[in-house]
Amino acid sequence: MDIDALMLARIQFGFTISFHILFPAITIGLASYLAVLEGCWLKTGQPVYKQLYHFWIKVFAVNFGMGVVSGLVMAYQFGTNWSYFSDFAGSITGPLLAYEVLTAFFLEAGFLGVMLFGWNRVGPGLHFFATVMVALGTLMSATWILASNSWMQTPAGYEIINNQVVPIDWLAVIFNPSFPYRLVHMVIAAFLATALMVAASAGWHLLKRNDTPAVRKMLSMAMWMILIVAPIQAVVGDFHGQNTLKHQPAKIAAIEGHWENTPGQAVPLTLFGWPDMQEEKNHFALEIPHLGSLILTHSWDGQFPGLKEFAKEDRPNATVVFWSFRVMVGLALLMIGLAFWAAWARWKGRLYHSPRLWRFALLMGPSGLIAILAGWYTTEIGRQPWVVYGVMRTADAVSPHGAFEVGLTLILFVIVYFLVFGAGTIYMLRLIRKGPDEHEPPPPGGPGESRTPSRPLSAAPDRTEKG
Repeated sequence: MDIDALMLARIQFGFTISFHILFPAITIGLASYLAVLEGCWLKTGQPVYKQLYHFWIKVFAVNFGMGVVSGLVMAYQFGTNWSYFSDFAGSITGPLLAYEVLTAFFLEAGFLGVMLFGWNRVGPGLHFFATVMVALGTLMSATWILASNSWMQTPAGYEIINNQVVPIDWLAVIFNPSFPYRLVHMVIAAFLATALMVAASAGWHLLKRNDTPAVRKMLSMAMWMILIVAPIQAVVGDFHGQNTLKHQPAKIAAIEGHWENTPGQAVPLTLFGWPDMQEEKNHFALEIPHLGSLILTHSWDGQFPGLKEFAKEDRPNATVVFWSFRVMVGLALLMIGLAFWAAWARWKGRLYHSPRLWRFALLMGPSGLIAILAGWYTTEIGRQPWVVYGVMRTADAVSPHGAFEVGLTLILFVIVYFLVFGAGTIYMLRLIRKGPDEHEPPPPGGPGESRTPSRPLSAAPDRTEKG
């Protein structure tokens, strides 16, 4: 396969996964948020929680549908564009994806109907149980998907027999060295992205003078969530970085724009610059002495491998990885700033009287999703040139298609994705713009009504008309 076709195949996969990763992230966050809302309603009886539940479940339903559709395309691409990878590592990635369907997706699908349409058709306890099961299903789905991806990053528990990967220890495969860090990092990112979306919705409505108890509750809950999880995410990110330094040092070197060590000198932190892969140096670098050593080795003058210690063909694209990581970290710092601003405003009694805070929350609405994309690019591009790190190169994993075929399908994907998912996203934003409706009637149905029988034949009318 020529290099142009390989690059187009990578772009195509990157394009489709960039769409897909956003929808499951919102699904994970919203499902847990809905479970909290319904639990609060059952415990307190306050109608505001019920009102918010009925508002956000509509957004959840649209997002869930788009996530399922985009995920199906991803699965097919393993066979169409990456058939050699599927042949080589399918004995591990195939079962992991199958476990995701059997344990997670079936759990979500099994209770999703009750969650979406059973509010007045089943008892409150059973409906809450269904909501919790859907939320649990989304977390289980993330677990299996991250286990598969983490194995590709830090493979373990396998042997290569007849040029194929054979699992010899499934616990080692699933709980590979990077799996716990990636799972926690991704789930927290999903919670953060959802909280920022909820806060942005509340900020927009408050700016439009739609100051209702439901909108205030949205803002309050979202800001508490951001205040709790944003600092935790920073700590988890540090642990994740230490793990990556141990198992993927070339990726860390690219992230830091670190080319080589000077004997006896600490590694500075390069805040900004332009890593040049050809000249093997950083242009316009702004550095802080010793801080790189302090962050990554937790010592004042520690060193870690530079890019020049790796063969050129084994280096990731430092230019892209360097900047994608900084986009993620920069947005994370802004999230923490938003959380502490909101905490200060709450302490001063001005959380619901601060238009500048609401406007900042509105601007930060998409930041969680952008940070997820930036982090994903850092992870995946930083793994290159390997599809299974240190085991199989990306160039050896791709199907033998020509550049024309891959380019044509890429164009079709771009057109269809922007039409289908663009329309879905616009519809979802319109639902959010509408806001919670205090006078929205409850869903139809109810025990004993003709639409939902609670006993045999109760769906039939009590009387029949004689002709």
